[in-house]
Amino acid sequence: MDTDLSNYRKSYEKQELLLKDTPENPMELFQKWFFEVDKFFPEDETNAMTIATIGLDGYPKNRVVLLKKYTYEGFIFYTNYNSEKGKAILNNPNVCLSFFWHGAERQVIIKGKAKKISENLSDGYFESRPRGSQLGAIVSNQSEIVSSRKELEEKLTSLEKEFEGKEIPRPKFWGGFIVEPLEFEFWQGRPNRLHDRIRYSITSDFNWVKNRLSP
Repeated sequence: MDTDLSNYRKSYEKQELLLKDTPENPMELFQKWFFEVDKFFPEDETNAMTIATIGLDGYPKNRVVLLKKYTYEGFIFYTNYNSEKGKAILNNPNVCLSFFWHGAERQVIIKGKAKKISENLSDGYFESRPRGSQLGAIVSNQSEIVSSRKELEEKLTSLEKEFEGKEIPRPKFWGGFIVEPLEFEFWQGRPNRLHDRIRYSITSDFNWVKNRLSP
């Protein structure tokens, strides 16, 4: 197989990102971009983000997860703690998040450390989920080999009967992580590949320093 993609090109011309126009706190810029993408580019799944972890085998691995909340403290998502990503994070909390919003020609990359959120916060979010999603979290031994789709569907049917008319408790192996950011990079596509890149880095006294990077 020999597939040449060298003629794939796109000119990025929608926006600019100037250092003088950026706030002192990167979370404020993230929120501004998030709201703009959500409003003007509804075709993008705005809260879809890629998380990169270092696996137990020593290899990095990326996958897309859904951001469920963000605050000045960090970015929260939910998963199975016994999954491949869950085990990787518990073994090595250094992770990287990235958002690519193609409609706006923007990307945000966030390096940080992940840790479990409190059980009561995980309980609260689990209770807000549709029953089907609650049961799905129990059905799936995430990342483990399964014999067939039929096995999952039969297990789901069994649990639906078991919990009919009952509250579904959050399984202890499922819950949230918060990624506390140490570095942000905001990327705005520009013509001629002279893209705008602004990096925020946190200092030892928890202030943010920002710089323009060469594209």
